[in-house]
Amino acid sequence: MTLLLRYALAGLLVLPVLSACSRVPGVYVYEAQQAGGQTGGASAFDAKTYVDGIWTSKIVPTVHDHAVDITTVAPAVAKDVNAAGKQYGHQAGTGSPYAFLVKGTGKVVKVDTSAPTGPVTVEIAQDGGQPITLYVATGPVIAGTAIRDGVGFISFGDFTNQIDYANVANQINNRVKTDVVAQVDRAGLVDKTISFYGAFSALSPTQIMVVPTELQVTS
Repeated sequence: MTLLLRYALAGLLVLPVLSACSRVPGVYVYEAQQAGGQTGGASAFDAKTYVDGIWTSKIVPTVHDHAVDITTVAPAVAKDVNAAGKQYGHQAGTGSPYAFLVKGTGKVVKVDTSAPTGPVTVEIAQDGGQPITLYVATGPVIAGTAIRDGVGFISFGDFTNQIDYANVANQINNRVKTDVVAQVDRAGLVDKTISFYGAFSALSPTQIMVVPTELQVTS
């Protein structure tokens, strides 16, 4: 085989390799950015801006206006969580736990600052029965999706992906930390009476953790 023929064959083998390089992730991303100005051609979703735009105008009023007294919801959840969910709650999707918007007034019997969620134990009297015991989350960790799911007007279909949807819940919880629980002196809560509005997810029918949208020491 002549030297010239060898070079020709080598060139034919190299061409497919070079062609494939145009689909290498780094190269492909660069081409997409050049064509659309940025990956995907759409601006990034800002969950903080989204929540800031609806926290005061929609989220807090919705919880306040649609909250059901905890003395009604808690016994119903303990009896039959699915029946209670259909009557009083909202389900973000099939298989998701029901989220409930609730309100109540009760006496603080314990403040646990050792747990990340900072649960404040509240006892709420009810007619003809034992007091209802529940917990109000005060952080520093506020977790879960109770408020996002409970208000009923924030749906997964409104967002591009699961990450954006999850970030909305995170930003709502951040507003709870800065706008609600930061205004309360936890150290002085024991034996005080508090009133709250908020939401909880029925993860356990025997343990209710309320994420508050309003929290006030009344006496």
